[in-house]
Amino acid sequence: MFAVTERLLLRPGWTEDAPALSRAIGDAAVVRNLSRAPWPYALGDAENFLSQPQDPRYPRFLVTRRDDGALIGGIALMPVEGEGAELGYWLARDQWGRGYATEAGRAVVAIADESLRLPELKASHALDNPASGGVLAKLGFEPNGTAKLYSRARGRDMDIRTFVRTRPMGEPQALAA
Repeated sequence: MFAVTERLLLRPGWTEDAPALSRAIGDAAVVRNLSRAPWPYALGDAENFLSQPQDPRYPRFLVTRRDDGALIGGIALMPVEGEGAELGYWLARDQWGRGYATEAGRAVVAIADESLRLPELKASHALDNPASGGVLAKLGFEPNGTAKLYSRARGRDMDIRTFVRTRPMGEPQALAA
């Protein structure tokens, strides 16, 4: 599965992406806000991630810039208990503050709503990473609590804010011909 936005191409990861992936995510400032990513993040971790099978119900994408093809992040829908999915994303530190997370998020939320027709999306962000909360608000997520989540990079629990977004009901959007 692919998604194209004004500035980005969201695409599957391939084994040849491993060096670029390990460089982009292998920054303590990035990984500290994630719960599942190993730390330190090495080339073998990227190779392992890229070799995992993809479930079409829960797409995961590498975020690349359309102008030069540079790998700048990742975004995915992950399974949760019950119906729906969890949205997770990250960007390389030198790409922060450019609106890429919101742009990629809009594309993936549209896939969740229009193609997968998921009734609900969940998400969270570390409380000491408020910019991520701003992205979630722009994507239509509503805060619904706080919790603790173990971060492998931090080596401890981090305080998180949890969010939920319900698929808008009504007529499905017509796709442009």
